[in-house]
Amino acid sequence: MKENSIITGFHAHVYYDSETRDIATRIREELGAKFEVRLGRCHDQPIGPHPKSMYQVAFAPNQFPQVVPWLMLNREELDILVHPETGDDVTDHTAHALWLGNKLDLNIDFLQQIKPNAS
Repeated sequence: MKENSIITGFHAHVYYDSETRDIATRIREELGAKFEVRLGRCHDQPIGPHPKSMYQVAFAPNQFPQVVPWLMLNREELDILVHPETGDDVTDHTAHALWLGNKLDLNIDFLQQIKPNAS
């Protein structure tokens, strides 16, 4: 059994496209105003394991009970991946992932290639 103490933080990846970018931008601004989060920049094309445009929101474990319910109620039609940071990117983005909206197909091969001690 794993302990919650191995979670050092959380990431929420908010996905959007050209038609929903304004919504995503508004949600990003509201997140920054309401919560103690670190806002990543908008990537208007796929990057890393992410199959479409997105930005990342990083937050501490103690912010989870505030940030995630707010995202659940205010995501509009956007798809959002929420995952812990445990030091295992592959597992964090797969087995430990929480999806709001549709589950997108991530490029797990990308994560496996950057995994520490990958063979």
